[in-house]
Amino acid sequence: MNPFQRSRRSGLTALYAIMLVAACALFYWTAGLFASQSRAADEKKPVATKPALTVTTVMPQMTSLLIRLAANGSISAWQEAIIGSEASGLRLVDVKVNVGDRVAKGQVLATFSTEQVSAEVAQARASFSEAQANALDAAVNADKARTLQASGALSDQQIAQYLTQDKTAKARLEVAKAALAVQQVRLKQTAVLAPDAGVISSRSATLGAVVGSGTELFKMIRAGRLEWRAEVTSTELVGIKPGALATVTAASGAQVVGKVRMIAPTVDSVTRNALIYVDLPANANIKAGMFARGEFDGGASNVLSLPQQALVLRDGFTYAMRLAPGNKISQIKLQTGRRVGDVVEILQGAKPGEQFVASGAAFLTDGDSVKVVVVAAASAASAPQTPK
Repeated sequence: MNPFQRSRRSGLTALYAIMLVAACALFYWTAGLFASQSRAADEKKPVATKPALTVTTVMPQMTSLLIRLAANGSISAWQEAIIGSEASGLRLVDVKVNVGDRVAKGQVLATFSTEQVSAEVAQARASFSEAQANALDAAVNADKARTLQASGALSDQQIAQYLTQDKTAKARLEVAKAALAVQQVRLKQTAVLAPDAGVISSRSATLGAVVGSGTELFKMIRAGRLEWRAEVTSTELVGIKPGALATVTAASGAQVVGKVRMIAPTVDSVTRNALIYVDLPANANIKAGMFARGEFDGGASNVLSLPQQALVLRDGFTYAMRLAPGNKISQIKLQTGRRVGDVVEILQGAKPGEQFVASGAAFLTDGDSVKVVVVAAASAASAPQTPK
């Protein structure tokens, strides 16, 4: 190979090498451009957020809830009669009843000794008979004096004397009659009678005791009727009317339904509480003096409600997780009212038609994304419920 041919071949080799380097450089530059464009496109593309929880939703519903007012108070006798001694200085010879006995009106409860009073009755009766005879004799003399007044057989002085004796005898007869009646009343008072039907609640009568007039012997619950004296605040009086029903639970566990008889006309100036008097039906497990709690029936009202499981208690406040557009969670503060089982009255914070997380709300926070699988029907029933 001549020098010219060798020089030509070397030039072609160098040209091929340059072309190869240029081609490689062009390839890498194009690949880098495509990669940068791809990264820019990926940065512009929205990143899909993974749902924090799969949830169901519920909407607030209008529910009819019974208005119930809770109160505390004591069981007391409707009226307690005090039965005392009307006789004085007599000895008790028989006590016929004890605490807890039911008695009828007019039933003999105890008797006093009658010997002294019977003797005094006999004496008064004799005095009455004597006065009656004297009055009869004086009346006869007075009639004769009137007959002889015109004839002049008797002087005016004698006639006046006979007439005066007649009036005096009649007055003494009335005195004797009254004295006899007093002693007969004392004889009746030796038997202590029940003033009304009821239950003996206390007995202080002791056999053989000599008691004075007015001494308490028994206490009796009239007609055996009991009442619940409930204390309520002055602001709660508006919702309670005579005739309203009240469910009363005594300390013994017995539960009865009573009726409001009356509302006290005044409010205690210290506690600002008023008394509600509720008549109770007879129950062997309810006794006077027991503590009792109860609830008054104040009718029903339609309220907005959510199920209990949709609510979350945080930092002393009640929240619900509202579903916002894009299945985002918005934490809403609620003001709640009455609770009936799983139903909670919503006073403020929620509106009809809004969707809230029905379960699992406690695991969510404001701004979380969720996946909704089904819209659950509200658990609030349309029938009246009894709040706690």
